[in-house]
Amino acid sequence: MYSFMGGGLFCAWVGTILLVVATATDHWMQYRLSGSFAHQGLWRYCLGNKCYLQTESIAYWNATRAFMILSSLCATSGIIMGILAFAQQPTFTRLSRPFSAGIMFFASTFFVLLALAIYTGVTVSFLGRRFGDWRFSWSYILGWVALLMTFFAGIFYMCAYRMHECRRLSTPR
Repeated sequence: MYSFMGGGLFCAWVGTILLVVATATDHWMQYRLSGSFAHQGLWRYCLGNKCYLQTESIAYWNATRAFMILSSLCATSGIIMGILAFAQQPTFTRLSRPFSAGIMFFASTFFVLLALAIYTGVTVSFLGRRFGDWRFSWSYILGWVALLMTFFAGIFYMCAYRMHECRRLSTPR
């Protein structure tokens, strides 16, 4: 049980760090504009060596930002629940900490999947046609890696929960 929780906690830490870095950095997309390279993130876009805040309130940016922030918050609360799962005394007999941590990591995975799906769909259909020479960049890729890490953290914590339940049910009372 503790080995699953340890693996889950490792995946959760890595996933949460990647979520925060992906959300905060400006390299979701790179493109060529008027002969010079440019890149943009969720908060800023950079042309040459100057960066500017994205002041336009475009729905897909707002949705992507919101889902990435929700994902980071769920992953952080999952880490807190995951750390508390190592404690021996349960505070609630009906609510298992490994189960709660697993649910939080799956919620984080769902939110980052929504964010990346929205961003991918709009970028490919709209911005991909607007800019001829473009590609997704490393911040976007970090988001996909974070999705995998939070998903595996949820799997590990659910396995730890199942092991704990099987032991609890098999011990004589």
